[in-house]
Amino acid sequence: MSVQYMSITESLLFAAGDEGLTLKQIASVLNIEEFEAEGLLSELKERYEQDAERGILLIQLAGTYQLATKKEHADYIKKLVENNSSQTLSQASLETLAIVAYKQPITRAEIEEIRGVKTERPIQTLCSKALIKEVGRAEGAGRPILYGTTKEFLDCFGLKDIAELPPLNESEDQFAQGEADLFFEQFEEVLKDE
Repeated sequence: MSVQYMSITESLLFAAGDEGLTLKQIASVLNIEEFEAEGLLSELKERYEQDAERGILLIQLAGTYQLATKKEHADYIKKLVENNSSQTLSQASLETLAIVAYKQPITRAEIEEIRGVKTERPIQTLCSKALIKEVGRAEGAGRPILYGTTKEFLDCFGLKDIAELPPLNESEDQFAQGEADLFFEQFEEVLKDE
């Protein structure tokens, strides 16, 4: 197999991330036979294993191929994850987290209605930090994703359950109308007290 196929395969595996790729997917994208793709993957795997200077391996799990880090680097990766999780959240993420915490389960459209701006990035950030997660689907057109807080959220704020969140001083009607400034200030105070 050519070096170009090797390079392309590595890029494909990197782009696929944790989901990995099946032999059939790789063969289809490269427009080659599956046995050729299998040979290519075998050669790539061998190169990773033989090169001590590489920090990644090619593994096969549940019928998919994916790139993974070497086990001996686990302590460094753990430090990275712990350092990233301790970074502060942006104002947009804090507001989004507060809305999800108090109004869960809630859709992205409902969050955007309250905030008055797009919330795709804050939701991604909060999901990547495991503070919120998908908890189901709403009934209706398109069955939008419902978001809720996680155990990690409770741990982060020292709560036993969501009922321990401080009460809001606003009425439900005011909150629904988007007058949430006091709401955000109260939630930020909880964050500062931690």
